[in-house]
Amino acid sequence: MKTAGIIGGSGFIGSHNTRKFLEEGYQVKVSTTDLSKEEKYQHLRDLPNSENLEIVQLDVENKSELDDFLLGCEIVIHGGTPFQLAVNDPKTELFDPTIKGTENFLVAIQKTPGIKKVVIVASVAAFNTNFPLPTGGRTPDDTFNESDTPFFSEESHPYGQAKFIAQRTVEKFIDTHSQLDFEIVTVSPVMVTGKSLSAREDSTSTGIQFLFKNKIAPDAFFQMFYDNDIQFALVDVADVAESIFQAATTEGLHGNNYLLTSETYPVSDITMMLNNQEPAGKSKIVYSKTLAERELGVRFKSARESLASYSA
Repeated sequence: MKTAGIIGGSGFIGSHNTRKFLEEGYQVKVSTTDLSKEEKYQHLRDLPNSENLEIVQLDVENKSELDDFLLGCEIVIHGGTPFQLAVNDPKTELFDPTIKGTENFLVAIQKTPGIKKVVIVASVAAFNTNFPLPTGGRTPDDTFNESDTPFFSEESHPYGQAKFIAQRTVEKFIDTHSQLDFEIVTVSPVMVTGKSLSAREDSTSTGIQFLFKNKIAPDAFFQMFYDNDIQFALVDVADVAESIFQAATTEGLHGNNYLLTSETYPVSDITMMLNNQEPAGKSKIVYSKTLAERELGVRFKSARESLASYSA
């Protein structure tokens, strides 16, 4: 039985990753930052084939723990960087775990025998730190794809900056290591929506859906979304997990970075769909899904279907 190591495998996206690999017959090793907090990962024990699941404590900034986690893994999914919007100390809360964690990870996988495929779970912010706003010089009606020039701004949210810099670190590593024994593939989801597999209340993705459904603005940053009826590109969490699995098990994708996306709607329509109402307008395709559909073979759910599942 092959082993897949999933860093961050108990979070919103990570739980779906864990379920997918268990369903496909893999031995799955999942990291957690604190093994004593069973409420963070207990829902994984209820998944089918959970007898093939191992939970391991891991701090991605701890090099020895990272080395131990990777041993025995043929596939490694790195989705363990923080996703948070309320930030007091960007360096400690976002930049160090995201950027230094990625640097440590790249060093560790290079010296770990037996790894065949690595999938980095990045973010649309790796292409555009301004997300959900357009990149510099573009309008909300323009389409962005993987061949367009990535956009970075120091005015962007620290989360976006951290994910952008981390992905450049990955790309530099690939460029300077031409004789690797494994492939590295990156996936970059837009705003991830849909049904959580757990009752955890610390998920930013499910929290955003709750806020949008109930038209709640906890701060001026969120109020801006409502005031300007900002458009969000959306993708279903189960489709993200399917994309990650396909990226992990398809050969010949080394160095690629795939946008994972479906439809784009303004916040007002997202609120309506989260309340099981029809959107007032039609969807747009702002971020292209063509490459992921063609090379990963994924057919992305509509935003309507994904948002409806949140309340199901």
